[in-house]
Amino acid sequence: MRAQVIVLAGPSGAGKSRLAERLGLPVLRLDDFYKNGDDPTLPRITEGANAGIVDWDHPDSWLHDDALATLDQLCREGRADVPVYEIARDGRCGWTTLDLGDHELFVAEGIFAEYVVGACREADLLAEAYCVRQHPAVTFWRRLTRDLREHRKPPLVLVRRGLALMRDQQRVVARAVALGCRPVTPEEARDGIGRLAAFEVH
Repeated sequence: MRAQVIVLAGPSGAGKSRLAERLGLPVLRLDDFYKNGDDPTLPRITEGANAGIVDWDHPDSWLHDDALATLDQLCREGRADVPVYEIARDGRCGWTTLDLGDHELFVAEGIFAEYVVGACREADLLAEAYCVRQHPAVTFWRRLTRDLREHRKPPLVLVRRGLALMRDQQRVVARAVALGCRPVTPEEARDGIGRLAAFEVH
């Protein structure tokens, strides 16, 4: 293998992207593998205040096989073309090239990241897998302020979605752990990745 991947899973708003940006390692953003908003296979919410809209928190809204193929290519070749997805537009807006350079480790983060852990471990692509989590109220507030700042969806939709995700956080973390992730705070993940990379992460 040319490189191995460190997977960062966890609830939306738990701090995965912020942590990944601070590590000094190349980052594959798995949320860029969402399906386009006009894809007829997208799952929809069937009950509650948001009934009828796309369920972007369901794994069927995400292109698992494409993400896994890109992870495999990065580990074996050190370079891959990856999509650029704009959540506000519900679709891809282009492509970019992720080049690992001299790095033997890179990070893959996203809300469905736990679904690649098993296959990566079987193929010897995995260095470590973490589920980043914080107190549900902290996660709710950080997610809401981020989504409002980036105009991801109408404010009322974001508030309703945020409350539903806060209630569901314990189940999300348990699922990630069951799929092979180690539950940690952002600080614990940063320290563990620093040891893996054999340098101090600032």
